[in-house]
Amino acid sequence: MKLKSYWHDTAPDFGAAAQGPVDGHYDVAIIGGGFTGLAAARHLAKDGVRVVVLEAERIGWGASGRNGGHLNNGLAHSFIAAKAAFGKERAVALYQAFDDSIDTIEAIIAEEEIDCNFRRAGKLKLASKPQHFDAIARNFEAVHNEVDPDTALLTATDLKDEVGSPFHGAMLSKKSAMMHMGRYVVGLATAAARHGATIFEKAAVTAHRKGNGRHSLATARGTVTADHVLVATGAYTPSVFGYFRRRIVSVGSFIIATRPLTEAEIAATMPGNRTCVTSMNIGNYFRLAPDNRLIFGGRARFSATSDQRSDAKSGDVLRASLLQIFPQLAGVEIDYCWGGLVDMTKDRYPRAGYVDGVWYAMGYSGHGAQLSTHLGMIIADAILGKTDRNPVKGLDWPAVPGHFGKPWFLPLVGLYYKTLDRFQ
Repeated sequence: MKLKSYWHDTAPDFGAAAQGPVDGHYDVAIIGGGFTGLAAARHLAKDGVRVVVLEAERIGWGASGRNGGHLNNGLAHSFIAAKAAFGKERAVALYQAFDDSIDTIEAIIAEEEIDCNFRRAGKLKLASKPQHFDAIARNFEAVHNEVDPDTALLTATDLKDEVGSPFHGAMLSKKSAMMHMGRYVVGLATAAARHGATIFEKAAVTAHRKGNGRHSLATARGTVTADHVLVATGAYTPSVFGYFRRRIVSVGSFIIATRPLTEAEIAATMPGNRTCVTSMNIGNYFRLAPDNRLIFGGRARFSATSDQRSDAKSGDVLRASLLQIFPQLAGVEIDYCWGGLVDMTKDRYPRAGYVDGVWYAMGYSGHGAQLSTHLGMIIADAILGKTDRNPVKGLDWPAVPGHFGKPWFLPLVGLYYKTLDRFQ
């Protein structure tokens, strides 16, 4: 079993990283070489902007290369709850932003000819308990009638042709998609560089100063200056940017991938070949990879640590969960096990905008694979002074009380959600 991301291990190398010292002046400096930062860089470079990307490791190292490979449309939350929190207009705008995100990714893939196995698969929100189906049905009714008619409600009988495990029904979101995340992020970076963006890897930002209308960003490889800065680092935000670290809770998310399944095994487990997520608070998500592996993930442990030891422990938890759902895969080997950090906000809605002299987009709360490309381009347009299409503009973002970067309270959060799952 490899303790590394399947997406990293099966993607081509990025061959266009800038060499030599980190120096020079740019119109825009972007911190973070994931989907958000690279999409913004590509968009800006296409507009003739001199842009640099500073990535602490290598492109796609963080959440962009450590996720489950889902591109799910619509809100991850209850649409009914979003209306109650923000009003119908904002809830609809947020829902449609996720829909638009998948259209944006599909358009970029076509324009840049990125080979990443993109496919509109549809997503199933699976009811793990009978009472969960009631809540899913109420949410479906609101979504279907008010914002997205391209949805369906499936009964437990309907699911027999979709998933080889007993669930109590599901909501089907038909616009949802999937792709190979590693190939996409390399293709996106390659496109950004081809359009003129300068991308430095192994260039972690260690200091940030602003004076005389310019930003100065120091790295171990040198210093750049810029007129504008976009922070696109999510759960991997450096301590230099304390404002965001007090508002982002970094939570570990862990994933395993089986060996490639046979046709008979696929027919017995995932005949519908969609993206799937269960309705538990500490739930699981799964899909088939392009080479027919089952990719299976979840919050195996409430930890802010992701290293080989932590990932291996979480892999054991995930394998037990996998076998609870698909006992027919008991003899199937696990080939990959990996983890990464998710940038959670207190209310689990993303944030983007301008504060303390810098632009930012983050807080995707486990659902950034689809939104991050789109939101990166929206913030790029804002930097350019174009029409502001930010769906979360002006959303209040208070700091998490008692939180300064290390989420000491995660075990308590985990216990809370485990208790909810037991009794709800």
